Amino acid sequence: MNNFKFIALNHLEFDYLNDLSAQELCEKDIIKMTVDKFPGFPCRITLEDAEVGEDVFLLNYNHHSANSPYKASGPIFIRKDKVTKDYPMNVIPKMFLHRLLSVRTYDENGMMVKADVFEGNILKDKIEDAFANHKIKYLHIHNAKPGCFNCLVKKVRNADQ
Repeated sequence: MNNFKFIALNHLEFDYLNDLSAQELCEKDIIKMTVDKFPGFPCRITLEDAEVGEDVFLLNYNHHSANSPYKASGPIFIRKDKVTKDYPMNVIPKMFLHRLLSVRTYDENGMMVKADVFEGNILKDKIEDAFANHKIKYLHIHNAKPGCFNCLVKKVRNADQ
């Protein structure tokens, strides 16, 4: 079995959002929203669904800056005043288990090797199958219907990676 690790986005990259006025957010094409349903607002720094009543920011994020034709950006939610959650090796955050997911696998050059769509309850098997291919170095998980990026999953050899 190949080990894997879910990598949430670093909250330090988004801390500035907490200090921006409504006008400043608007000028940067960022929307501050109050969560009105659960689940429905998956946070990319905690890899958890935001709770009803929480504030989140919706912004465009460059999630694949590889030097390849597969560069990509898209909308993501960030929960206000939260810090990055670190997940242990081979642990899948709960928010993925109830979603229809799109997984895109990449080689060391940022070139897509394979893509698939499936229900989140089989995600662990799909990750293990993907990483059995020695060409695949990492994968991106997206929400299949809206197509939004969720997170990076890396192939790891041990818990220190």
